[in-house]
Formats: sequence, C-alpha cells, structure tokens
Amino acid sequence: MTGTPGAGHDVVLLHSTVCDRRMWDSQYEAIAAAGHRVLRGDFRGFGDTPCGSGPYNDADDVLALMDSAGMDRAVLIGASYGGRTALEIALRAPGRVAGLVLLCAGLPGIPDSAEMTAFEEREVGLVEYGDLDEAAALSARTFLGPEADEKVLAAVAGMQLRAYEVQLAEADEYSGAGDYDPAGLTGVTVPALVVSGDHDLPEFGEAADRLTALLPAARRLRLPWAGHLPGLERPAEINTLLTEYLAETAR
Repeated sequence: MTGTPGAGHDVVLLHSTVCDRRMWDSQYEAIAAAGHRVLRGDFRGFGDTPCGSGPYNDADDVLALMDSAGMDRAVLIGASYGGRTALEIALRAPGRVAGLVLLCAGLPGIPDSAEMTAFEEREVGLVEYGDLDEAAALSARTFLGPEADEKVLAAVAGMQLRAYEVQLAEADEYSGAGDYDPAGLTGVTVPALVVSGDHDLPEFGEAADRLTALLPAARRLRLPWAGHLPGLERPAEINTLLTEYLAETAR
C-alpha cells in the first residue's frame, strides 16, 4: 500500500481483479496533485501481495490498511471488484466511508451473462492448458473498451498475468470476497457516483442500475465510449471526473 499526504480528502483506490494497484497510476497522481491523501494497494493474490494462508476478507484488509495509515474516514473509489468491496465496507463500517465512486462495480446476486460465462470457460481452459499469456490477453480484450490501444491492452494483460502467477503459486484455495445482501445498501447515505460503460459486459450495467436505485444519494453516469476499465481507456477524462467529484463532496 502506498500513499501521499494532502490537505483534502482521504481517498482509497480499490482495483479490479483484472488488474492490480497499477491500474490507478494516472488517477493516483491526479488525485494527489489536487491536494488529497491517497492510498492504493493490491488485494491478496494480486501485484506484489501473496495470497497468504488461512481465511481472510478483503474488506477487513482495507480497513486495517486505513488504520495503519491513520485514515479514520475516506472516500472509497472502487473499480469492478474493488467497487463491490467498497460497498461491503460501507455496509459494515459506515462511519469509515465519506463517499463512494463505483466504476463498473460488481454486485452480489446478479447472474453471469452469456458473454461472461463464455469468457470464463475460455479463460479456465487456457489456464488449465498452461497458456497464461493467451488467457491474460483474452482478459484484456474482454474487459477493455474499443478505445484501448495496444499499450493499454499490454498493460492489462501484464497485470492479469501477474495475478495468475501469484495465485497459481499458492497451494490452497482462497477467497477474500465477502457476501452481503444488497438490500442493506438503502441505509448507505453518503454521496455515491455510480459509473458504467456502454461497452462493458451487461451484468455491470445491471449492477449500476440496481445500485442507483438502492443508494439514497447515488448519481448515475453512463459512459458511451467505455468498457469495463474507463480509468485506463480515457485516464485524463476519469481524472477530471474524480477530482471534480472530490471537490464537490462534503467532508
């Protein structure tokens, strides 16, 4: 976990499981430059963080990292699985959350689309065959929108490949995801920006619609150009979106 000092909000960036903390390189710099204190890190099994042994929960890990940094309350910015984890934290520890930005966030209870099922079957087959490079490239092609160039595709494939390597090195099964009832989100009253991409897999658009209906202070934003990882597809635009949200959000 890395961080920068600042006089604005405390902000925590939570990555997608297609990527790791490096997906936030551009946003990290922009948010810090706007005067906010920023933390980002790798979930277990991603980037530089091993899976570890024994049961654990990613939301607990994030709260522990906030504690270690002296962050009592923070704006949580989560992409995909990172957004799902941010919501779990908001449910379990509402006093620790000052606001939410949910970029193509996942939500329990939404079934996989046919597109997701086909992707997962192909990915598992490639991993089992040992073709990790092609599995990682498939993941990048699936989750990035049409504006992603070869450099971004390679970056996402590299982060996904690293996750395969870290996770396959562990002997035990592991899971850091917590399950929760989305109905409880009606009690999460902090400002929430709910973002979806029109080129994303359909379950994430459905999740965004449900979140907008559930969260009392939600604002919905659809990005017609985006896939699943808009912060990598148009980083400058997402930097502006996030810094403006932080400027508007009451402390």
